[in-house]
Amino acid sequence: MNGTQTLDRALEILFALAETHEMLTVSQIADKVGIPDSTAYRFLQTLEQHGLIERKGKGQITLGLRILDLARNVHHQINKQLIELAIPFMEDLTKETGETSILALRSGGSVICIHYVESSKPIRLKAEIGKAFPLQLGASGKVLLAFESSKVVDQFLSGIKDSDTIGLIQGLAKIRKDGYSISSGEIYPDVIAIAAPVFDYRNQVIASLTIAGPVSRESIDETLIQKIVHTTTSLSVKLGMKNEY
Repeated sequence: MNGTQTLDRALEILFALAETHEMLTVSQIADKVGIPDSTAYRFLQTLEQHGLIERKGKGQITLGLRILDLARNVHHQINKQLIELAIPFMEDLTKETGETSILALRSGGSVICIHYVESSKPIRLKAEIGKAFPLQLGASGKVLLAFESSKVVDQFLSGIKDSDTIGLIQGLAKIRKDGYSISSGEIYPDVIAIAAPVFDYRNQVIASLTIAGPVSRESIDETLIQKIVHTTTSLSVKLGMKNEY
């Protein structure tokens, strides 16, 4: 086995552990990668020495802290690149609509603002970077949830309590069909928001882009909806989206 083949096998082992989201035995890993148990064991010894995998018990293997640190660093870099690409689109959107534009991500069961371009009008929505809100409240979170996989949606719905789950499911289906989400007063009183999804090169939703302003000034019409959808589609294409959703 040459150096390239060795690297390929090591990566396949890490991918196998990452995809299952659970601990595996040596035999299970060997089966998934298609190599003998003895070969898998040797690879695992090397990966463990570098902190890339850990043994939690007899025959229980999981990803190590070092690779999780690498994943966090990659996530940080991706977010930074996303913001850099999104800024021109957000500035144009705020200029065209006169309202604050917000770029947000999903983190577990929450939606978090990672960047915003504030309206220049005296009365405006003031966003806050790092502020988290429940995913099921507001246009930004709902549009992220609506375009997630059915597995993610089911897991999220099973974890929320005291909520109109049926109504939420119906609302998410409509958002996915329409391609955007509208909310009014769900997070801030007297604030209306329109959000649309941002997709990456895998055609997976990675962010939402929202415009928000006071109900007294903002009126939802087809032109406004087209602006936000056109902007997120253009940003998604810039990020490598192959086909429109």
